[in-house]
Amino acid sequence: MLLTNHAKERIIKRLSKRRRLDLVYSSILKFLESANEIKINEKIIIFTDGKKSLVCTKLPSKILTKNETEKIKKIEDSYECIFWGKEKFARVTTPKKFLNSITEEGFYFYLNREKKVLYIGSTQPLLAITFRPAKKDERNLFISLKA
Repeated sequence: MLLTNHAKERIIKRLSKRRRLDLVYSSILKFLESANEIKINEKIIIFTDGKKSLVCTKLPSKILTKNETEKIKKIEDSYECIFWGKEKFARVTTPKKFLNSITEEGFYFYLNREKKVLYIGSTQPLLAITFRPAKKDERNLFISLKA
């Protein structure tokens, strides 16, 4: 899961209370454990715990191959690197160091050079658009799913 600047600020304000990247992502993981997933359409997904909602959209991605990893390893700038597999972690580092810590293949891959973000994960990447209080419909749906 990738974050827009708006979503990151909202998560810091409402969940993590800290700006460190690893703490922001660990607070998202904790939220997602108790949240229900609501699919609005093919692209928009909302995760809600009845009180707060994380609005996400699916990003276009492709399966990582060996040739693509070699191209990425040549990048020297620091990127916000997110790994979303069995382990989930995020850190700001060069893609070369980040890819060396990943041994398996067959992951979804998303790279945004403009925003300096690299995502590698076992699930299709999501872009968190905003983190907001849950709307009435989402609260009611959450209650009905719990029952």
